[in-house]
Amino acid sequence: MVRKVLHSKIHQAVVTEARPDYQGSLTIDSELLDACGMRPSDAILVANCETGARFETYVFSGTPGSGIIGVNGAAAHLADPGDRIIILHWAHMTDEEYTRHLPRVLLMNEDNTIRETITYDPCPAMS
Repeated sequence: MVRKVLHSKIHQAVVTEARPDYQGSLTIDSELLDACGMRPSDAILVANCETGARFETYVFSGTPGSGIIGVNGAAAHLADPGDRIIILHWAHMTDEEYTRHLPRVLLMNEDNTIRETITYDPCPAMS
């Protein structure tokens, strides 16, 4: 059996731009992508901590070191610059893969730099 599970997360990133006229996606600083293991075109779920809005989209790679978190296309109506968001990235894994996987989480500062990187064991009883 294969299940959809958390691969990685960017926690409390701050939206830097919202562009409804731009092609869809979420633009993320490529250094943040490298730090957590997300890739361009990966499917993600975004949760807006200010409004509770949630939307699914895909990753677009932004300029390294820019701190950009840009909400594009129709989703730009669901977030404003300054909103804090959580970006969740999924993977499909077998039970065996799941027991070895440690989701990587970036805890963000207000300027979209990484405050801390953590991993956690989602199933310590199975390890």
